[in-house]
Amino acid sequence: MIALQRLSYLQHKIYSTPVRHLARMAQSTQNLLISQPEYTWLKDLGLSENNAGVFDGQWRTTGSVIQSLNPSNNKVIANVSVGSEKDYHSAAKASVEAYHLWKFIPAPKRGEIVRQIGDELRKKRDNLGKLISLEMGKIVAEGIGEVQEYIDICDYAVGLSRMFDGKVLPSERDGHVLLETWNPLGCIGIISAFNFPMAVFGWNNAIALICGDSMVWKPSPTTPLCGIAIQKVLQTVFEKNNLPPALCTLVCGDADVGIAMSKDQNLPLVSFTGSTQVGLKVATEVQNRFGKPLLELGGNNAVVVAEDADLNMVIPSVVFGSIGTAGQRCTTIRRIFIHESLYDETLGRLMKAYSQVPARMGDPMDTQTLYGPMHSKVGVESYKKTLREVGEQGGKIVFGGNVLEREGNYVEPTIVTGLKHDAEVVLKETFAPILFVIQYKDIEEAFEWNNEVMQGLSSSIFTQNLGTMWKWLGAGGSDCGIVNVNTSTSGAEIGGAFGGNKHTGGGRESGSDSWKQYMRRATCTINYSKNLPLAQGLKFDF
Repeated sequence: MIALQRLSYLQHKIYSTPVRHLARMAQSTQNLLISQPEYTWLKDLGLSENNAGVFDGQWRTTGSVIQSLNPSNNKVIANVSVGSEKDYHSAAKASVEAYHLWKFIPAPKRGEIVRQIGDELRKKRDNLGKLISLEMGKIVAEGIGEVQEYIDICDYAVGLSRMFDGKVLPSERDGHVLLETWNPLGCIGIISAFNFPMAVFGWNNAIALICGDSMVWKPSPTTPLCGIAIQKVLQTVFEKNNLPPALCTLVCGDADVGIAMSKDQNLPLVSFTGSTQVGLKVATEVQNRFGKPLLELGGNNAVVVAEDADLNMVIPSVVFGSIGTAGQRCTTIRRIFIHESLYDETLGRLMKAYSQVPARMGDPMDTQTLYGPMHSKVGVESYKKTLREVGEQGGKIVFGGNVLEREGNYVEPTIVTGLKHDAEVVLKETFAPILFVIQYKDIEEAFEWNNEVMQGLSSSIFTQNLGTMWKWLGAGGSDCGIVNVNTSTSGAEIGGAFGGNKHTGGGRESGSDSWKQYMRRATCTINYSKNLPLAQGLKFDF
């Protein structure tokens, strides 16, 4: 219980931090960014100086008030009223009631509603992307791309709503048929993280809706405005179609909200994106009541550069994968294993590419910016702590390594050499733009090093050899849930299931057959004969 009280304090992929340390308490509406002329577009998203952070069919302002911060300068964007455990139960109750209507609507008609959600997101795509950039800190191109991902998964879900593929199986008994059916699961809980404050919810939202589920959402406590803006989109579509708006409810809140969600028997599934440490506690609490956890947790991702790799492909892929979103993606490249014959050239070219980044570091809202701030001071402290450990363990910082003395949460993208593959600091995931560069001799040891970390999310190899490629994809290759060849560890497409193995949690979201997690499965036997034969030829005469 004590450990679970850190639940809603999560910072994605780093240790949890109390909300009071991440967003200042509100005092007045003076000097809020939303009040400035250049930010009037925020009001087009339904946001204001003072925002209700609870939606249970109606917007509520019952809890304490916090301020959402802009990580590029730590100035206040707007005030948000957060909810309590009582507010959570009100929202969950309303969503459960809405589920009992929604589950009877045919799946293709549910798909039509999701299509309309996608269309509404299209209308607001650029402003929603700018909001992500403003509140989370990723560059605006990435913010818009994240909203596009939500739109794409809506399109995917619309088609899927007509394609649920239950099976018809052969029976060993005369006059019998076996069927596999899938039905809605119920009201699901979604706990999302700061680094993808809209897209990860979108994966769950679009697929769960066409499956016939309702949901209650707890966004990250440091990106509440992103959650509120998306909730307003959903509300618009539901009300236009005379559907209960509580099909999707929202509770921006503190630890008690996350605990209540994990323990709530009314939620058969809880989807959690965040750190491995917190995810383990969520999973334990959910499984204790025989619920289903869907976990997307840590990633200590590696790239293997084989001796026949094309470095013209390696360099841009690694630079994007290691510094994109200031190293705050779960799929960020954190380790690169380079064959000894290419080590010096690859390291030199990487450092040359990195040297071009500082000139394009700055306000993520500026379209010329390539590299923005870290999301919070907590991430900056994690960056500093890891680099201290690098020095203590004999590593060498060959590029970057500094916190910038300027407004906001800016750190330099950093390259570290001189450490062994199994150094403690290398095996530990740090949610920051730090890349460990390590030399290897034999491809087999590079495969082993890729797999030796506790996490198993994403991985990639650069090679022109078909044998090496297929071995990497096979039983003796990468043990990750995402296994790439000649491309970055970042940038997964929605058509494939996203998720990882080992301490990454085992969850799968987005494409492929991920929809099955949001439904209730049944194997059905139908006897259309007048006889009653038993399976396995069993005789039971009386």
